[in-house]
Order: sequence, then C-alpha cells, then structure tokens
Amino acid sequence: MGRAAAWRRPFIFLVLLLPLCSAVDVTYDHRALVIDGARRVLISGSIHYPRSTPEMWAGLIDNAKNGGLDVVETYIFWNLHEPVRNQYDFEGRKDVVTFVKTVAEAGLYVHLRIGPYVCAEWNYGGFPLWLHFIPGIKFRTDNEPFKREMQRFTAKIVDLMQQEKLYASQGGPIILSQIENEYGNIDAAYGSAAKPYINWAASMATSLDTGVPWVMCQQSDAPDPIINTCNGFYCDSFTPNSDKKPKMWTENWSGWFLSFGGRAPYRPVEDLAFAVARFFQRGGTFQNYYMYHGGTNFGRTSGGPFIATSYDYDAPIDEYGIIRQPKWGHLRDLHKAIKLCEAALVATDPTNTSLGPNLEAHVYRAGSGVCAAFLANIGTQSDATVTFNGKSYHLPAWSVSILPDCRNVVFNTAQINSQATHLEMRYLTSNSQDSDQPIDSSKASQSDWSFAVEPVGISKSNAFTRSGLLEQINTTADVSDYLWYSIRIDIKGDEQFLSNGTQSNLHVESLGHVVHAFVNGKLSGSGMGNSGNAKVTLEKPITLVQGKNKIDLLSATVGLQNYGAFFDLWGAGITGPVKLKGQDGTKDLSSDEWTYQIGLKGEELALYDGSKDSSQWVSQPTLPKGQPLIWYKTNFDAPEGNDPIAIDFTGMGKGEAWVNGQSIGRYWPTYISSQNGCATSCNYKGTYNSDKCLKNCGKPSQLMYHVPRSFIQPGSNTLVLFEEMGGDPTKISFATRQTGSLCAHVSESHPSPIDAWISSQQKVERLGPVLHLECPYPNQVISSIKFASFGTPHGSCGRYNHGNCRSDSALAVVQQACIGAKSCGIGVSTKMFGDPCRGITKSLAVEAACS
Repeated sequence: MGRAAAWRRPFIFLVLLLPLCSAVDVTYDHRALVIDGARRVLISGSIHYPRSTPEMWAGLIDNAKNGGLDVVETYIFWNLHEPVRNQYDFEGRKDVVTFVKTVAEAGLYVHLRIGPYVCAEWNYGGFPLWLHFIPGIKFRTDNEPFKREMQRFTAKIVDLMQQEKLYASQGGPIILSQIENEYGNIDAAYGSAAKPYINWAASMATSLDTGVPWVMCQQSDAPDPIINTCNGFYCDSFTPNSDKKPKMWTENWSGWFLSFGGRAPYRPVEDLAFAVARFFQRGGTFQNYYMYHGGTNFGRTSGGPFIATSYDYDAPIDEYGIIRQPKWGHLRDLHKAIKLCEAALVATDPTNTSLGPNLEAHVYRAGSGVCAAFLANIGTQSDATVTFNGKSYHLPAWSVSILPDCRNVVFNTAQINSQATHLEMRYLTSNSQDSDQPIDSSKASQSDWSFAVEPVGISKSNAFTRSGLLEQINTTADVSDYLWYSIRIDIKGDEQFLSNGTQSNLHVESLGHVVHAFVNGKLSGSGMGNSGNAKVTLEKPITLVQGKNKIDLLSATVGLQNYGAFFDLWGAGITGPVKLKGQDGTKDLSSDEWTYQIGLKGEELALYDGSKDSSQWVSQPTLPKGQPLIWYKTNFDAPEGNDPIAIDFTGMGKGEAWVNGQSIGRYWPTYISSQNGCATSCNYKGTYNSDKCLKNCGKPSQLMYHVPRSFIQPGSNTLVLFEEMGGDPTKISFATRQTGSLCAHVSESHPSPIDAWISSQQKVERLGPVLHLECPYPNQVISSIKFASFGTPHGSCGRYNHGNCRSDSALAVVQQACIGAKSCGIGVSTKMFGDPCRGITKSLAVEAACS
C-alpha cells in the first residue's frame, strides 16, 4: 500500500428484498422472529410519517436502508386520521398507505404500532378530543364505550392495510403490529380493571387476523400470543415473560425530546452503540431506534405540554432529513458487524464467561465452525486488556467488541471509524447570497410587511356567558390554543379592596399553560408554566378607573398532556381563583358571570391563509412592533437550490407561523433555557439519562424552525405570523441547512474498516485502521483540507488542535490522497506518516471541505 493509497473493496450489505406479490409467513420462537421459516436478526428505526412530508419519505427511507435498517417503525395517529368521529383523513402527510408502500419499495419491512394510544410527545397522546366527550367513557381501562371506539379504529386501520394487501401474510411489508403502548408503566393506577382491559386488547387485536405477530411494549403480563417488549435507554437485562418469546427492544431512545424552556439533550453515539451491542450480546434479536428520524411537530401536533416544534431527538437522521455524522455512520458499521454474526446469533443461545471484574464474553457457537463473540468492558473508569481464546484484546471502558469469527475484532462501540460532519445554517441575504451569520433585516423596507390587529377580548359572534370559571379543554375541545375569559366590573369610590381609590393587585391562578391579562384593553402582565409544572400563578398590580372596567384574560395551551395515568383528565385554563386584592380587602371574581370566546378572530377569518384577500390586512409606513396580538404577513422568494430551509425567529416572542397556509408549528424563541447543566463535551462512559448530556444552556430552546421544501412554491411565497406576546418580524431570517465540513479522527488502535471484511469464512485482509472521508452530495469533490494532524491531536469537528506530538508530513499526505476526489481513505499508521513520538498510540485527525 502506497503512502496515500485508499482501500476500495466494498462490503456487500445484504437487505432482503420483499416478495410483494407472495405471502410471507411470520411467526416467532424463543430466539427471534421467524420469516418464511428462517430466524432473523432485525434492526429497526422509527420514522413517523406525519413528522415529515411525502416528498421527504423516499429519501429518509433510503438513508435508513443505507444505514443498515431492515425495518421501519411508525405509530398510527388516531387524532390525525379521525379529527371528527367517523370522518377520516389519509391525505398528504397523513397518507400512511403511501408511506408503508414507500418502505416496501425500498425492500424494507414495517412495524405498524397502531396503539391507538401512542404517547410520542404528540398532542393528547394521539387520542382525538371528541373521544373525551362520549358519555360514560373512561380511557384505557375496562370501559365499554372506550373499548368500542378503540376496537372500531383499530379495525379500521387493519382493514385499510388489508385492503391494500400490506401485511406480510398478503405479500406486503408489515411483519409486526402493536396494540396499546407502555400501559404497564401506569396500569397500577387503574386497579383491578387494568388486567381485564389488557386481556381484552390482546384478544381484540389477534381476532383481526392480520397473519403477523402482535406486541405490547412495557407490558410484563402481556397474554399469549402477544410478545411483551422493552422500551428504554438500555434493554440488555430485559427478559420476556415466556421462554417461547424472543427478546425484543421496541424503543431504544437515540436521544431525547426538546421542551420549550428546556436545554437540548443529546446522546453520544458511543453509548448508543454500546447499548445496542449489549442487547445483542445478551440474547436480543430485534432492536428499534426511537427515533431514527424525529422530524417536526407541524401545526399544533406537539404534546407535553411544552413540547417544542422540533422533534429532532438527536436521531441518526436529523430533523431536516440530513444524515447526522458520526452517529449514522457509526451505527451503520455496528449493524454490519451484527449482521456478520447473524448465523451464529439465531442458531443458539449465548454462553457467558467472566473475563474479570466488569469484563465478560458472550459466545454464540453453532455447528460447522459458526461462532461469534462479544467482549464487553462495562466498567466506566478504565480500559482493560483481556485474554480470550488464547489471544489478547484491548477493551476501552464502557465498550463492546464484536468478533464475528470469535477471533478478529471488526467493531468496537467506543472507537469511531465513521466520518463526522459539521452542519451549519447559511443565512440568505436579500440578494440571494448567503452568510453564516443571521441577517439583520431591520433596514429592509417595512412596507414588505402588512399587519392585522387581533382584538383584545370578545370579538366573535359565538361568544357565550357562564357563571364561574370554565376549564379550557372541556370548553374549546382543543379547536384552538386560545380561550378568552372576559368580565366587566363597576368600580365605586368606596370599594374596600382598592388602594388610593383605583389601585389593586390582580391575582389569577391557572392550570396552564400561558396567561395574558389585559385591563381596559392594555396588557398588564403575563405568566407561563413549564414542562415540569404547567400551572400559572399571576399577580400583577393594576390600575382601575371609577365606573366600568373590563378585564380580559387570554389563556393559551402549548400542547395537551400525552403521558401518565388518566392524562386525558389533566385540565388547562383559568380555573381560579381570580381575585382583586387590595390593602383592605379582596374581591373574588371567580363565581361571577364571565363571557367566553373560543379561539381568535383572526383564526375565524383564516388570516393564516395569506393567499386570501382580507380587508383586515393593513400596510403602513410604520409597522407595529413589540405589541401583543398582532398578525403579520409578508412575501418571500423561494430560496435557490435543494437544501432544507429554516426560519430564524430572532426578534419574535411566541406564536404560530404559516408558509403558504401550512403551519410550520408554534414558535417561542423568547423561552430561554437554564444557564446551568451544559458542558463543552459529555463523557459517554456510564449510564445515560435524559439530563446527562445537554447543550444550548442560557439560549432559546428553539430558534430555528424547519420549512419543508414541499411547502415552498416557485416564485413568490407567503409567510404569516401570529405574534401573541410582542415581536419584530423584520428581524427574522431565512437560512438553509448545509454540511460545512467533513471530519474524522481515527487512532492506530481502531479496528480495520468494517467494509474490509467480506465474511467470517474467508481469509480477512488486515488493512489496519483507515480514515475515510466522503462528500455527502453528488457532483461534489473534496476541495480543501482545513486541518490534518498525525500524532496526538485533540478536539472535535471544527475545533481540532495539534497535540505535543505531530508528524510534519500529515497535511501533504492527506492533500495528495483526497483533494479532487469524492472520497478517500488513508491508512492510519507510522508507515504512512512516520513516527513522531515512539511508544504511544497515535491518531490521525482531518477536517475537509467539499464543493
């Protein structure tokens, strides 16, 4: 091999192409799912069809396939498909049939998680609100009205799939279905009615005759033949409730969800890969990433409350559909290593041997020399050297090495061979040039924007009056985030609760989630809850006038509760008390007569559909800024190219945005996360939890909001904003999501590239470790090398630094190998670069750019 030689031998990654015209028999035994008589090791990933667009589906699924997935998993979202009882919608992003067929066209299987309760940080857990109003209904328990509706919808989905011949028993891709969801986490709260309900749900599901197995996740008492499965960050210690059922992991959380007001969680890929390898090491044969692509909570679909619009989840494919490296690539290599072991994994149960404290080996040995081994160091502090089958192996702390022939390591979870990418937002200027910094558009002509003022208080003809304070969800049925509470009071000079004749404190208590108080048409104060406590207590000094006064309280929800026992009964809105408090007394308004308005006047007028002419829109030289309850509208040209689009909502407060009449979701850039808890890096070693690795402290929880390309039309487009709290729309910016740099950092101790291994039965060419770079887009080549160092470099992509030990030839070697090529591979060895510091393990770090 020459100094800059690149290895070019491809690994043939086999994916079973589905015989879509012939039936497939899917069963299971204690080891695995059995497809047409053969046990299978299956890698799955969650992609929720409504969290992306039909135009994105094929690309997402192709990236999933290229990443080594066999199965795509999705929930079915009841409230999306049946917003009104017996009125169904399967169009556009709701077209689950087309989504399933798109998966099939890629040659992958489908796991259809019908639920119909889904959790998923989705509004109301996926239940339609009309379900709540059925007389006598109680959710998720042994209740006839609920069971009747659940069975009707479940049967509707099964029938829809069967009509399209999408079950494997009909020649389609669906090999699994799920009924209920994580009920075992909360079933104790339902008492003696829980077990009959679960038994009924299992019986109802199997009676639908899908011809494929059903699962229940987190349900240790799932009755036969339902397979009980595990959800969590780690499931290697999970055991199914029968020795006739396989060990399956339906949710391996690849990251965590983002909340408004929260810091951004992420999960290091070394730990994620460790969890996966441990699961297969200890007998698992089906594993699903939740999420593989998280996507976006468009419209008002996010739950929580306070779940952000972004559902990125730190998944291997990011919110915008771009591969996240090195997570995607490292997991792809892991999947290849596991597949090299498949024949051994499905043939037998593993034998376990201790190699020392926190050190263990699991071996799968079958006839004809079939053997695979997993060596694990589950210690969090120290690397270890172990002896296995007479050979010595180095095991980094908190890692698993995979040996598909019980001799040679092809993969270690802590050693990343895959490249990393530095993703960045390129901001668009008015002349279509781009920049890596937000564009200050405040100098742009304000005539580019028009506005409409949302009236304070009651403005719709369908307002109504009631005595006392009404709970919001029961009042609005969630047709809008907003409910106005309005009261008129007559102030006389001798009121005991007033100070100095007109001064008082307004005290408002709400179940959540946001409250704005207006007195005589002027904003007096606002309050908001958070993801940990949605309740709001607002107390503000106000000035009343002698005679008639009007108090208008605007209550706003930010997604409905989606998890927990009896979550459907959790309320929202101003339930009181509402009081006027003074130095000498208190006036309780809670039981007085209030007037209510569901939703906004602008919603009734459909101002969000900017294509409609409306006399409400005003164009003036001066645009109102920093004022609550303003609708804004502008036109913009479609950004050039095909890169994903985002809007930076700097300058805005809180509200919702629509592009060409389609909602891109709620925005809330003024909700700032805590200053504490973030670090420049996160140690992957040791048990992960959702608070372990955090970033974005002291910043807006979400500043950038995805606009799918399919929402954009050629030429002019319309952006409409409803600003609830007060903002300046001239400060927002458009940007495109692009790959900035390619990076890789590989040491001499890393295994050879997984693609160099053809099979465990053939002689393996030991190339040694190789650093590989590849441009992400067609027609791109590597145009520059920003950094190259062989020795002891340190840092991360975009922030590499030389160490005390470095080779003088590194940059020249890398430039010769890579410049002008779409991809390149460079051996990481002293033969390539010389030995700048003998006696220590060296590494090669490279940052490159493509154009």
